[in-house]
Amino acid sequence: MGSSGDDGYRLLNEYANGFMVSQVLFAACELGVFDLLAEAPGPLDVAAVAAGVEASSHGTELLLDTCVSLKLLKVETRAGKAFYENTELSSAYLTRVSPTSQCSLLKYLGRTSYGCWGHLADAVREGKNQYLETFGVPAEDLFTAIYRSEGERLQFMRALQDVWSVNGRSVLTAFDLSGFPRMCDLGGGGILVIESLLDEDRRGPLLTQLYSLNMLVQTEGQERTPTHYHMLLSSAGFRDFQFKKTGAIYDAVLVRK
Repeated sequence: MGSSGDDGYRLLNEYANGFMVSQVLFAACELGVFDLLAEAPGPLDVAAVAAGVEASSHGTELLLDTCVSLKLLKVETRAGKAFYENTELSSAYLTRVSPTSQCSLLKYLGRTSYGCWGHLADAVREGKNQYLETFGVPAEDLFTAIYRSEGERLQFMRALQDVWSVNGRSVLTAFDLSGFPRMCDLGGGGILVIESLLDEDRRGPLLTQLYSLNMLVQTEGQERTPTHYHMLLSSAGFRDFQFKKTGAIYDAVLVRK
C-alpha cells in the first residue's frame, strides 16, 4: 500500500476512534480530575490522583497519560515518578472554578447527547429523535423528554450557560445592538437568532454539519443556511435581515418585525 493509501487508512482510524477521545474527556471531567489538580498545591502523582477521585491506580494512570497526549495535562518526572498538573486549556475550560468552565456542557454531552448518538442510524432511517430508544422516554412532547427529570433540566440549563460564557461575546458584538437596552432569550419585536450557520451549498462547515445531526438525534431539527433562515423568518413577517459569521462556534442573524 502506497503513501496515499497509508494516509487514508490513518484518517479512517482517526475517525473510527474519535469517540474514544470524547470519552477520555468526559470521564476525566466526571471523575473530577481537573478540579482535583486545580485545588492541589502542586502537581500530583498517580496515587494521589487515584485517591482523590476514588479510582483504581491502574485506570487512573492510563487516563492521566492519555490526557497528557491530548494536551489536557502536563507531566514531569521526578526520581522516576510522574507528577501531573493542568494545562492552560484545562484550567480555562475544564475546572468548575473557571468563569469559562465547560464542565456542565461536557457532562451533558457525555450523558445525554452521546447516548442519543448511539442511535444515529435509527434517527436517519426514521427522521426522529432518539429519546425513546436511549432513555425510554416518549418524545412526542420534546421538552418533556429534554426535561425528563429535575436533575436533567438543571444539567441542560447549566450546559447552555457554559456555552454562553465562551460564545456570548462574539454573538453580542456581531451587530450594533446599542438600540436595545435589554435583551432576553425570547422572541419579540425584533429577533436575534444564535445558531451555527451552514454554508449556502450545505457542504460545510463540518462542525455545523455535526451540530445538524445532533439536532436530528435530539430534536428532529437541523442547522440552516442564511437563505433558509430568510425564507422562514420572512414568512413570519420579519424584515431587515443581517447575517454575520462570527468566526466562533455560533453565528448570528438579526431581523426586525
